[in-house]
Amino acid sequence: MAFHLQARRKQNKKSCVGKTVKKQRPVNLDLTTIRFPVTAISSILHRVSGVISFVAVGILLWLLGLSLSSPEGFLQASAVMNSFFAKFIMWGILTALAWHTVGGIRHMLMDFGYLAETQRVGNSSAHICFGITIVLSILAGVLVW
Repeated sequence: MAFHLQARRKQNKKSCVGKTVKKQRPVNLDLTTIRFPVTAISSILHRVSGVISFVAVGILLWLLGLSLSSPEGFLQASAVMNSFFAKFIMWGILTALAWHTVGGIRHMLMDFGYLAETQRVGNSSAHICFGITIVLSILAGVLVW
């Protein structure tokens, strides 16, 4: 039994090519000093905007149902949408949807081979996506307010 455990421990330390790998763990991991590349930020924000869009569907369906329920429901939904907080939430939803759409188009262009999958092209396309989303976010703000 002890031999079996010892053999398993040796096996866990080996990589797929049979070399021994030393497990290095960070001694002090200060998260404020970590700098993500723009492509990583773009990917993380794409995932976050997808979750926001998913949650927003429930909010928007509730608001649509309220507005279609009766004339009083329409007035109530209209009153909700006239508040600053609701307008800010709507602006955030539209911005998240814009980012998710622009980032999704970027990923599709890379998947279909229209954009090279190099670090330089990834960085520049991520910056372009940020710029397009900022413009769309400003336009969404004008639309909401």
